[in-house]
Amino acid sequence: MSTRKTTLFYGLLIAVSSLAVGMVLASRLDLTPASSAQSLAIPPMNSTPVSGALDAQTFRNVAKAQQPMVVNIRTESRQRNQDLSDFFGGGGGGGGQSPDDLFHRFFGTPDDQDPPAQGRRAPRQREQTTVAAGTGFIINKDGLILTNNHVIDGATKIEVSLYGEDTDQTYAAKLVGKDALTDSALIQLTEKPSHALPEAKFGDSSQMAAGDWVMAIGNPFSQGWTVTVGVISAMSRPFTTDGRTNEMIQTDAAINPGNSGGPLLNLRGEVIGINTMIFTNARSEGNIGIGFAVPINTIRELLPQLHEGKVIRGRIGLSMTSVPREGYQDFGLKSRAGALVQSVSTGGPADKAGVKAGDVILEFNGRPVTDTGDLQKMVSATKPGTSVPLKVVRNGKEQTLHATVEELDLDTERAGRQSRNNDRQPPEEQGQDSFGLTLSNVTPQMARRLQMPSGQSGAVITQVDPDGPSAGALRQGDVILAVNGQEVTNASDAGRELQRIAAGRIARILVWRDEGEVFVTVKKE
Repeated sequence: MSTRKTTLFYGLLIAVSSLAVGMVLASRLDLTPASSAQSLAIPPMNSTPVSGALDAQTFRNVAKAQQPMVVNIRTESRQRNQDLSDFFGGGGGGGGQSPDDLFHRFFGTPDDQDPPAQGRRAPRQREQTTVAAGTGFIINKDGLILTNNHVIDGATKIEVSLYGEDTDQTYAAKLVGKDALTDSALIQLTEKPSHALPEAKFGDSSQMAAGDWVMAIGNPFSQGWTVTVGVISAMSRPFTTDGRTNEMIQTDAAINPGNSGGPLLNLRGEVIGINTMIFTNARSEGNIGIGFAVPINTIRELLPQLHEGKVIRGRIGLSMTSVPREGYQDFGLKSRAGALVQSVSTGGPADKAGVKAGDVILEFNGRPVTDTGDLQKMVSATKPGTSVPLKVVRNGKEQTLHATVEELDLDTERAGRQSRNNDRQPPEEQGQDSFGLTLSNVTPQMARRLQMPSGQSGAVITQVDPDGPSAGALRQGDVILAVNGQEVTNASDAGRELQRIAAGRIARILVWRDEGEVFVTVKKE
């Protein structure tokens, strides 16, 4: 080998060796940057039915084994105090429910909140730094922790306490991803202890049934690692958030403010739910034996998206209700299956596809729709940008429309709804019919105020009898556009069409509400 070639060979050998040594040193010194695209290993789920005898040591053994993976969470945020015990999913109103009966998210505000300095004016509530406490549980050795969204929502600082350590020993954590609809969040320790972290085990929430024993572990009233025991009171309790329904686990295991985000465990010590809210009233802010947890199967499906920082859902832009139990034949249906369209968002996918209020959606993307919850799940799970066929029944005839699913933006949706609510003004009062409604003709000024389309007319509802058949379905300010498919142009037309409906039959009423058409049904008594 020539001297030149020999020099070149050894030069390359030295360069390669140096690179290899450098990579080893960097890996051992943790100098290489962490990949932000690391995939999350989803915790395995044990679907084996829970069996075996219950003895005097069962609950003690579960508590001893699982307390270490439960963490206390302390947050600081600059927000209004009343935001800390907000309603969940509109549980505090409607359906004849007492205004004192509230569904509360339950994470506590510790007593060590800093008071304003003496001699100075306290800042306005919305600018106040608020300290709150909640619970979470570790799901892997990298320090990923599941908790509730409302525990960390708006937090400027998140600190975590671990089981068995000094109470003043805390570790900083950061938000990884959150989802308002399931009230779930994934956080991660940015500071870690020297010892290995324990990990939660996942059970199968679909295997649970009313009467099964469960245990809750949490941080009620900042007491830390409190164990309570009860049973599953009910499964699949529906709760609505932003017009979308989630099914919850109901339990009588005692849970209180500060328990939010903690695990609900089966007798094997496996997580089958995340404790999220309680039912309370004006006489008690604490446990009265009715608590709710998000099923762990629901959260487990979302974990990859939470780990990526955002849960993406589909939307087609409509609100819907169940097909009436009585009178479904009037829609041209052979059974009660389907989702009845109440309103269609202007400019949304359903609107562009030609969906109208009063349509009944029978199929979504080739799959049959049994009810509104079924359609909601299918739409949410569809990738935005996907074009899907919708089979609908309109005026007794089936037709197929095509909609391109868009991404759900909750913030924009909420802002638009709030704006419409703020702009609503009550109309004048006159006229009445047998449905317990006071009707009036729509004046040009009223049409502009209600932002109705040019040339559109109808009968405006100025009063609804709270004891009448229309209560809960129609409200003041609605404009009746059509009754049973017949357009109406004034109060007289609307009254005449309503009077034609026989007692015990369903009135299919199209109204103008919140700058859009809404379809409702009312049974005439």
